[in-house]
Amino acid sequence: MSFNVERIRDQFPSLAFGAAHFDGPGGTQTPKAVYQAMFDLLAGPVANRGTVTLAEQRAEDSVIGARNAMADLLAADPDGIIFGRSMTSLTFDFARTLSQDWKPGDEVVVSRLDHDANVRPWVRYAEKSGATLRWIDFDPRTGHSDIADVEAVLSDRTKLVAITGASNLIGTRPDIPAISKSVHAVGGLLYVDGVHLTPHSVIDVKALGADFYGCSPYKFFGPHIGVMAASPALLETLHPDKLLPSTEIVPERFELGTLPYELLIGITAAVDFIADMVPSEGTRRERIVTSMHAAEEHEDALSHRLREGLQAIEEVTIYSNARSKTPTELFSIRDVNSEGAYEYFAKNNVNAPASNFYALECSRHLGLGDEGAIRAGLAPYNTADEIDRLLTCVNELAHRAY
Repeated sequence: MSFNVERIRDQFPSLAFGAAHFDGPGGTQTPKAVYQAMFDLLAGPVANRGTVTLAEQRAEDSVIGARNAMADLLAADPDGIIFGRSMTSLTFDFARTLSQDWKPGDEVVVSRLDHDANVRPWVRYAEKSGATLRWIDFDPRTGHSDIADVEAVLSDRTKLVAITGASNLIGTRPDIPAISKSVHAVGGLLYVDGVHLTPHSVIDVKALGADFYGCSPYKFFGPHIGVMAASPALLETLHPDKLLPSTEIVPERFELGTLPYELLIGITAAVDFIADMVPSEGTRRERIVTSMHAAEEHEDALSHRLREGLQAIEEVTIYSNARSKTPTELFSIRDVNSEGAYEYFAKNNVNAPASNFYALECSRHLGLGDEGAIRAGLAPYNTADEIDRLLTCVNELAHRAY
């Protein structure tokens, strides 16, 4: 079956309010199946996980179900799936744990493409350990990050490289498999922020070569929670700070406190929703791959329409120009304050925000300072009509025709 956007949109009650949502990179809208699953769990008996009472078993099932669901989405091992408050908090946790073995002379590498959640934790703990911090640059004219930019800062002292799978600001997709080979060749670990990549691509953590791969389900229709995927064997070698009575079993040793079972059941519902975007046969993983390929084609067509429309407006400057990127456009309008443009869009029921979106180093490297610019990111529920509504608003601002 082809991608039926109207069938998808029918599952999102929030879309009936009429706004055109280009704010997906900050968090997608929520389909019925996800919030209904969360409601149903909370409406029935639930307790701390266990296997004695029904309430305990329902909590236990929510954890196992979510680990299996995320393993299917990421082609990862369910025993290496970790849940945390957010991707940011998980990264701070892992930076604190991994830095236990760092010392002066060691090197930690971060990227100027990244959201600060995959920069500042490593900066802070490199400073605390005495390790040297090195930066991966990118071409601000194109937004492209080349493997040579990574290899230029690697050495036999490299302990870890932290880099995005896709820039949340300009969409750039570094060549993660190639980067993985280079990082592993010098004996380093690769920590990939997949928050912006996961909603737009079929993910196979092992094929990517990531030692750690993090993402946020609320960017792909789920609840607000963070997820980390890693090899159970690698996790066995790490010993995070934790409470004395809490288990040493992997992956639970990395999960501090009681898990939010209602959010975990929401994760499973979100992954099942993705698998059913294009009804097909096969395992859940196979159906995810089918749906995601179809969603990518849909988003790519819309992205082409949006980009052509923006390029046709002389007063618009586009900053997201990498050869390989997500359907995300960062742009500004000559002599128009980006925050003011955001407010004008909102008055016309078009949600396209303006900011640096926490990609502070990226925004500065592009010459945008801390203010950033307007970001329009696509999701599977977007339509060609919505693209045209956004372009109309941009045209009106560019030519003061409002």
